Amino acid sequence: MILYLLAVLLAFTSGIPGLWLRRRGGEAAAVLMGLAALLGIVAALRVLLGGASWVVGLPALPMSATGGLAFDAIAAWFAIPVFLLSAGGALYAVGYWDERHGNVRLLRVVFGLAAGSLALLVAAAHVLTFILAWEGMAVSAFVLVMAEDRQPETRRAGWIYLISTHTGTLCLIAAFSLLMPFTGHGRLDLLPAGFASSSRGTLTFVLFLLAFGLKAGIMPLHFWLPPAHAAAPSHVSALMSGVLIKMGILGLIRLVSWVPDPPPWWGGLFLGLGALSGLLGVAFALGQHDLKRLLAYHSIENIGIILLGLGLGTLGKAAGHPVMMALGFGGALLHVLNHSLFKGLLFLSAGAVVRATGGRNMDRMGGLGRAMPWTSGAFLVGAWAIVGLPPLNGFISEWMIYLGAFRGFTLFRWPWTAGVVTALALIGALALACFAKAFGAVFLGEPRTPTAARALEAPLSLRVPMAVLALACAFIGLAPVLIAPALGRAVAVLGPGTAQTDLARLAHLSSLTAWATPMLLLAGLLWAWARPGKAPRDRPTWDCGYARPGARMQYTASSFAQGLVGGLRWILWPKVHGGRVQGLFPAGAQYGSHVPDPVLDRFADPLLRLVARGAALLRILQGGQLSVYLLYVLLTLLTLLIWMVA
Repeated sequence: MILYLLAVLLAFTSGIPGLWLRRRGGEAAAVLMGLAALLGIVAALRVLLGGASWVVGLPALPMSATGGLAFDAIAAWFAIPVFLLSAGGALYAVGYWDERHGNVRLLRVVFGLAAGSLALLVAAAHVLTFILAWEGMAVSAFVLVMAEDRQPETRRAGWIYLISTHTGTLCLIAAFSLLMPFTGHGRLDLLPAGFASSSRGTLTFVLFLLAFGLKAGIMPLHFWLPPAHAAAPSHVSALMSGVLIKMGILGLIRLVSWVPDPPPWWGGLFLGLGALSGLLGVAFALGQHDLKRLLAYHSIENIGIILLGLGLGTLGKAAGHPVMMALGFGGALLHVLNHSLFKGLLFLSAGAVVRATGGRNMDRMGGLGRAMPWTSGAFLVGAWAIVGLPPLNGFISEWMIYLGAFRGFTLFRWPWTAGVVTALALIGALALACFAKAFGAVFLGEPRTPTAARALEAPLSLRVPMAVLALACAFIGLAPVLIAPALGRAVAVLGPGTAQTDLARLAHLSSLTAWATPMLLLAGLLWAWARPGKAPRDRPTWDCGYARPGARMQYTASSFAQGLVGGLRWILWPKVHGGRVQGLFPAGAQYGSHVPDPVLDRFADPLLRLVARGAALLRILQGGQLSVYLLYVLLTLLTLLIWMVA
């Protein structure tokens, strides 16, 4: 208990010494955040490996007899990525943030507040502490997103995020307001049987789903996520995608753990939203040319995969089947951790690319693998993991969800479990195509611009966090059996009967470990043989008869994805620019495509513009004359009198 509370305190205060240290403020923040991570991860591992859970009593809280903080296996599971990515982000900022921002000291303090709020939120066990930590996380993330507020794109992204997160907070307060009179206390604890099936329970569930769905970025509540992740500094994007959106998943997991008898339609709704988020998230990622927006849409995709596992586990809990609960909840929880690792790795790698090239447009990159071999290798590991290929960690969690779907179909003949398998297969195939496009357009081929040709490798402070996350991805993929006991303790909190389930044997993790190691060694040999920069530069590739091949002859991100985006035009509605070639000897031609967001760009933004125009027409009524305003009051009173008499 003391270790974790000390870790939270160190995280909160990590940026404060930098207010007085002019030259070493970043290093001081990294050291303090690293120490906080060490203490927090040790405290989490003690609980996950068999230690007792603990509760901190805060008797001053209203409607509480015990306290407001509780650290069980679920809290410990979520605390590990919180501290790992916070420490990695603080170290990353030493070589990235200081060179790009003028308000460095203040933003360092806010980064610490965000990390501390996240660490406090995972252990919140009272309504008041939960909402305070939730708002601390939301407001500090808003300040971090607005780091480069001189850019109109950043200001727009920040305000969209603030409006959406406070809308979620209002839904959260309303849900707790319905819950507390029923339970008679403010503790977040087990609910009575039958509550979930009542009308009050249904309304509470809908409000919680809106609140946590907005935070997690579930389709169609995702509209804030792509602009915010793209506008924020890259290590902030890593923290937001890897941890902050997972707080919405934490809320849904806690909700399922409080209910002893969830209705089956809860699980079916999770499956439907998961399939929608996964498929549309990866589809819209295919149409992106901004590297960070592409990664942001893949966060939505992976939230969908987590929801598929959560839905299977909820169906298993409704049916009283421990195996279904173990596979579904286990796959969801493991994918929470896995996504935090490989998505943090991808955003940090993308930040190194942005730092080297000064932009995020993949069509203006290319050939960076030769100049940035370490960054390209880190990005390749993250891409390999996110598409679910063995032997890295993304495959293990998706494998468990596959097994849960197969088991559900075998036992109960549920048709939607077959839909889960289909959705996962389509998501994996489209994700593979998307990251083939991203890696090829950014790191392979020839540089398309002079800036890309002058790119240099990232400094050590950027490469160390990437290396740690890459090793963590490989460790879970190569030895999943080692994390099975910790995962089993976390799953046991979510449903009765799962504590006796051998998760390692159930998911065949031992056999996966046996053949994963040779596959990784083979991949390492292939990378060493074909790594960028190894081939002599005086040996050009086969030029198909062209005497002087150049960057214009290679695929861009737009042209690579043109076929898939065109095939999905009925979903994506892409906007195509150029592409027409006229004459026998054209001087030049350009092709580009843009895929607007379906909610923000095609629905919300036009609707708000229409409302603003309508509101502007009401300015006619504001004449600025007192006599006119008195006439309005008189007409209103006469209208009310006539309405009352009638």
